[in-house]
Amino acid sequence: MVITSPFQDDDPIVFANDAFLALTGYAEEEVVGRNCRFLQGPETDARAVERLRRSLAAGDELTVELLNYRKDGTTFWNCLSVSPVQDDSGRVIYFFGSQRDVTAEKQSEIALIQSSEGLRSDVAARTAELEAALAQKTALLHEIDHRVKNNLQLISSLMLLQSRRITDDKARQALKSMLERVTAVATVHRRLFQGDDSQRFDVADFVRDLAGDLALTAGRDDVLLDLDLQPAAIAAASAAPFALVANELISNALRHAYPAGRGGRITVRVAPDGEACLLSVTDAGLGLNGAAKGFGLTIVDLLCRQLHAELTTEQAGPGHRARVHVPATVN
Repeated sequence: MVITSPFQDDDPIVFANDAFLALTGYAEEEVVGRNCRFLQGPETDARAVERLRRSLAAGDELTVELLNYRKDGTTFWNCLSVSPVQDDSGRVIYFFGSQRDVTAEKQSEIALIQSSEGLRSDVAARTAELEAALAQKTALLHEIDHRVKNNLQLISSLMLLQSRRITDDKARQALKSMLERVTAVATVHRRLFQGDDSQRFDVADFVRDLAGDLALTAGRDDVLLDLDLQPAAIAAASAAPFALVANELISNALRHAYPAGRGGRITVRVAPDGEACLLSVTDAGLGLNGAAKGFGLTIVDLLCRQLHAELTTEQAGPGHRARVHVPATVN
């Protein structure tokens, strides 16, 4: 501890105890008569010194941490507490200062800060690496998607050209059905990377596009497609098989529910259902018949097994209803 006198020029030390002398390395005659600033050095925080100066000028109490210098030039962190000593009239006649060596605590604090800064730097660098890797992966996925779409377009064009050369109606119809399936998969790839999340596939928007394409291809102006599409999503890995399931159910209804000359309504519904996505296709037409139980529903049954989806078909009285519950995540 030290006591200083504000009544003397430059507020010098008038008393210093042995602990202060041992801490700083100075002898008593080297301390008494000097302002405490002699303990300051090049790395002492000027802002902390200014706080101390203002507190002394105002006669206020203050506790501040300063980097001080011993006589031999070594440094120590000094937790300095200054209190004014007043006479009966309230006038400050002395300042009492106590010092505590907090070097060990301060070094631990600095080491922790440096470690934290290093960790933040490492995290930032790792984050940048991951973002760059993700950008490369996304670019690669888009490139693959672009090539797949081009290949699907090439296949569709070849199938369309071939269908125009076939004279057998059944063969031409079979080729047309395959062309619709390829188009459904192409629609998946067109939509798969339109959103920000390449891991999830928006079912409702896809079914809207697919239903429009199939209605246009069917050429049935007398059949109304009633779309009830709520936001729902499945895993992107399930998108292609789901697309084929939706294609078969909607195209089957368009082809077989209402004979030529008899119009009607087909309701296509998409909705979230717990941990699954529900696709429902309902008509009020002929109901299940031989054509509807053919190759199309065989494909649907096989793909539903692949998707771990639940498929139910039933008479709608009149008509037919098919429901598919697709898990929202990959099993």
